[in-house]
Order: sequence, then structure tokens, then C-alpha cells
Amino acid sequence: MSDTPHRPLPGHHGVLRRMTARGREEAHRTATPLELFFDLCFVVAVAQAGRQLVHALAEGHPGHGIPGYAMIFFAVWWAWMNFTWFSSAYDTDDVLFRVVTLVQIAGVLVLAAGIPRAFDSGDFRVVWFGYLVMRLAMVTQWLRAALSARGAERRTALRYAIGVALCQVGWLGLLFLPAHAKPWLFLGMAVCETAVPVWAERGHPTGWHPHHIAERYGLFTIIVLGETVSAATVAVQSAVDEHQGLGALLPIAAGGLLIIFAAYWIYFAVPIHLHLISNQQAFLWGYGHYLVFGSAAAIGAGIEVAIEEATGKAHISTFEASATVTVSAALFMFTVWLIHSRHQKRGLVQQLVLPVSAVLVLACTFGGRWAVLAAGCVAAVTVAVGVTLTARTGDRRAASRAGGGA
Repeated sequence: MSDTPHRPLPGHHGVLRRMTARGREEAHRTATPLELFFDLCFVVAVAQAGRQLVHALAEGHPGHGIPGYAMIFFAVWWAWMNFTWFSSAYDTDDVLFRVVTLVQIAGVLVLAAGIPRAFDSGDFRVVWFGYLVMRLAMVTQWLRAALSARGAERRTALRYAIGVALCQVGWLGLLFLPAHAKPWLFLGMAVCETAVPVWAERGHPTGWHPHHIAERYGLFTIIVLGETVSAATVAVQSAVDEHQGLGALLPIAAGGLLIIFAAYWIYFAVPIHLHLISNQQAFLWGYGHYLVFGSAAAIGAGIEVAIEEATGKAHISTFEASATVTVSAALFMFTVWLIHSRHQKRGLVQQLVLPVSAVLVLACTFGGRWAVLAAGCVAAVTVAVGVTLTARTGDRRAASRAGGGA
């Protein structure tokens, strides 16, 4: 007999169902095809942001490219976050839920189309309109949840709807403020946006599912890393087609691939859903993924920049090009340790592996033409050391249990 007989099951797609909150203890909760499609479409915007970052860094304009990338990536990531946590708590999977979700997907595609203009001339009109479409769809979802709820749960849903709507009004400043004021508006609005869930859930937390949330974040990490592989592959292919040979590209390609493989291994080395037991842990973990996702995507951009520099197309030094890879990779390692891996590490040695490796990856920046390959080797050794330490810890625990039972 089902543990939640009052909830519609996935695959039962009525036109309109009562949007009842799902439970955190619900068994066999996994990502749906609609959620996977949602993630895939969002990566289009991530790719656009990465492409603009490549152009800015390759031209020697990090002061313009990095803040612009941070702003655009926040918009994409936060819209993805809003839907991900909502769907973990209120996924009815009926026709209306699907239609509103598809509207959100359309919004992110509009946003993606406006990213080049926002980067090049500071024109955020298309980006703002795409964001408006996504946020109105999100407000609609929360109002629907409020209509089906009572008491504290209803207040939580209404707070979300009000908070999201007010923040969208605040983003109007991007259309009217002068260029020098827009980064400050971004900082202020980012604080307001991230404060909405904290305020909304004070009286009654939503019923997000730990295993489902962990899976959703893991899947998006895979998709972002996949986009990184794709971007780096296209860059290598273009360079080979133009220069008729690999030459200096081999160390960059090999090192970049090792970094990406290691990033995948490091992220999925621990079962993080065991840590997500309350809103406090979940919020810190979820918000920290802004740096995890952003740095993962930036690794691909950095590899592209390094390839352009090696083939004479970038207007920066080898050191600067190498830094675009090593800084991104080190930030990924350290952030994954800080919010993700350290909760499952045991002992000082295990805890130090990723922070020390991040420092060593940064040191590889001084490696000249071999910097990316050296960083890749450090990343590979990091994985090997982590696997070895985990295996030894497991062996000691097994021996201790066997001894205790003797």
C-alpha cells in the first residue's frame, strides 16, 4: 500500500490536480524526465555565459568579463534553484504543472538569447524579459500551492509568491540605472533573492526531499561538466582545423580532460543526501553551489582561453591564460570540499586532501605551456589519494567491527 495515497503518482497526468505537498520521507523519489529536460535547456544559458566569458578573458578584459559572468550566472542559477526546490516539494506532474514549467524553459531561452547583448553593451532588456517570464511562472506555481494549502503551509507559499514578485520588480533597476551602478544593484538584489526562502520558510518549511535534491544537483553538475567537455572539444577542433596539427594543444587538451574527469569523481565521492537533514544545512549547501556550478562551467571557458592563447588568437600572456584554468579548477576543488565533501570525510588527512590540492593547482599556474597538464596531473593524483584513503578507512572499520564481534 502506498505511503502517500493522497498524492498523484508520476505518470498520472490529469489536467488539474490539487497541489499537495510531498513528504521528505517519500520512498523512491527520483528526478523526472521533465526535470531533466528543464536542466538541459538551462545549460544553453550557461553555455552562452561561458562563451562571453571566453571572449572577455581572451581579449584581456577580466574586469569586465568576470563580473558580467557572475551576474548572468546568478540569474540562471537562481531561476534553476527556485524551480528545483519547488518541484521537490510540490511536483504534481499534471498538465498545468508541465505547461507552466515549459513556460519557464521558454523564459530561460529568451534570457540566453539576450546574454551577448548584456555582455557587450550592458543592455539587459532581453535578459530581464526572459527572467520575467521565468519568475511569473514561478509565482503562478506558488499561488497554486497556496490555493491547495491551509494554515502555516499556505503562508509559506504566499510568502514565496510575494518575495519572488517583489524581487522581480527590483531587477527593473538593470534597465534604468547607469552602468557603474548595475553591479551594486546586483549585489543588493542577490541578497534579497537569497533571503526570500529564509523568510518564507521560517514558520513552516517546505517538504523538499533530501535524496531528490541531491540527485537534482548532481545531475545539473554532470550537465555543466558535459557542456565544459563540449566547449573544450569544439575549441580544440577549431584550432586543429586552422593550424593543421596539435602541437601545443596536446598538453592543454590532456590536462583539461584530467581536470574535468577529476571534478566529476570528486563531486560524486560522497553521499551528500545524508547531510541534508534540515533547512539550515540545505540552504548553506544549496547556496554554495553557485560557486560549484559557476567554477565548473568556468573550467571549460578557461580551457578555451588557453587554447586560443596557444594558437595566437588571444591577447594575453601564457600565465594569464593558464590562470583561467587553474583558478577555476582550484575554486571548484575548494568549494566542493567546503560545502559538500568535508561532511563525509574522517580524520585530518582526508580533510586536507582537497584544500591542499587546490593550492597545488594554483601553483601550477607558473608552469608555462605545461601549466594545464600539471594541474590535470594534480587533480588525478588527488582522486587517487582520496580513493586510497577511503579504502584504508573502510578496511580499518571492517577490521574494528570484526575484532569487536570476536
